[in-house]
Amino acid sequence: MPSITHADAQGLCNFVDLSPSPFHVCATVAAALADAGFAELDEGQRWPSEPGRYYLIRGGSLIAWSTEGDAGDPARPFRIVGGHTDSPNLRVKQNPDLASAGWRLVGLEPYGGAWLNSWLDRDLGVSGRITVRSGDTTEEVLVRVDKPVLRVPQLAIHLSEDRKGVQLDPQRHVNGVWGIGSEPRSFIAYLAGQTGVEAADVLGWELMTHDLAPSSLVGADGDLVSAPRLDNQVTCYAGLQALLAAVDDAGHPGPVPVLALFDHEEVGSMSDRGAFSDLLGTVLERILLARGADREDFLRSRAGSIVASGDMAHATHPNYAERHEPAHRIAVGGGPVLKVNQNLRYATDAAGAAAFALACDRAGVPLQRYVHRADLPCGSTIGPITASRTGLTTVDVGAPQLAMHSARELMGAADVATYADALAAFLTPAH
Repeated sequence: MPSITHADAQGLCNFVDLSPSPFHVCATVAAALADAGFAELDEGQRWPSEPGRYYLIRGGSLIAWSTEGDAGDPARPFRIVGGHTDSPNLRVKQNPDLASAGWRLVGLEPYGGAWLNSWLDRDLGVSGRITVRSGDTTEEVLVRVDKPVLRVPQLAIHLSEDRKGVQLDPQRHVNGVWGIGSEPRSFIAYLAGQTGVEAADVLGWELMTHDLAPSSLVGADGDLVSAPRLDNQVTCYAGLQALLAAVDDAGHPGPVPVLALFDHEEVGSMSDRGAFSDLLGTVLERILLARGADREDFLRSRAGSIVASGDMAHATHPNYAERHEPAHRIAVGGGPVLKVNQNLRYATDAAGAAAFALACDRAGVPLQRYVHRADLPCGSTIGPITASRTGLTTVDVGAPQLAMHSARELMGAADVATYADALAAFLTPAH
């Protein structure tokens, strides 16, 4: 298996800065795949029977795979790295134009479990997609405004009742200031002008804010990554590097390597392109059908397939160490994390844990094991959803970080490469 020398922290920073929304994540991944010889497929068309490198995009979700090295087994199993493209943020409402106390505002609302206080007093851009009229049909246009258009101002400490701040109300306290005036101004018309389309042609939108400060290596020795959206663009980036390394393992006759990146994980995955949809199962079946397999072959293939559900993990916080399970400390720079929860907030079982542990052994990287405190509610991932929807053995893994769900997050620079190396080894098991 080739070494992933290019899966470094600066590469992650570049990836994140190119990808302010789930739609931009897909565009960034697709560009890298195209450079590596992958061809985009249309779900509405018949898929080619020839072995090759392929991917498809459905909204803010992307699935990529390679059937190269096919040894003629119609029930060839899959090795899948899964992740999600979305991150908590503030999103633009459908009627966003507001004015209050002489300020022009844009109506925003939280998406997912955004740590609201972290979004205050930041210069915010806007990104996402709009659907515009094009003759008798419509087309999708990506939006990216990297200007300090919006700012959600903090209340002055002197106006707080106890000088300890206020409990933020997501309905009243997170609207973005974008100008001075007693009358509202059309924010969608402004974005249309910035994007080069006619405002009257804009028919729908999915728009969100993003922190404009660039991702960077920080710390005295540059051994930390400070960036927005580490949860979960680290997995998108590391999974991409892992897939590219797997397909470069020329003639590999093992399982079909797959990268599956889903939108809407942060809000439950219940959408046409979320992990709860039929997207993954349908794609896996079509991959085999296009190669001449039948339904029985597909069901046999599933029995030997396995998913690594990649999402970020909680590093032990130095200022709040008591909030962590004391026997399961997670170190930044300590290697990938295996996540286990007895109440199935993570999907890991003994078989999945063994598969990922072997991958870490093959990659030569250490493995850490995470358990959440039993007296605190545990977050979840696409893992349990994927396992229940597909019936595939699923293991939850990740890379350690601090400040999860903040507008800006922190991780160890060295963990980027070790995470990618482990995922690459997982996609190409010994045979």
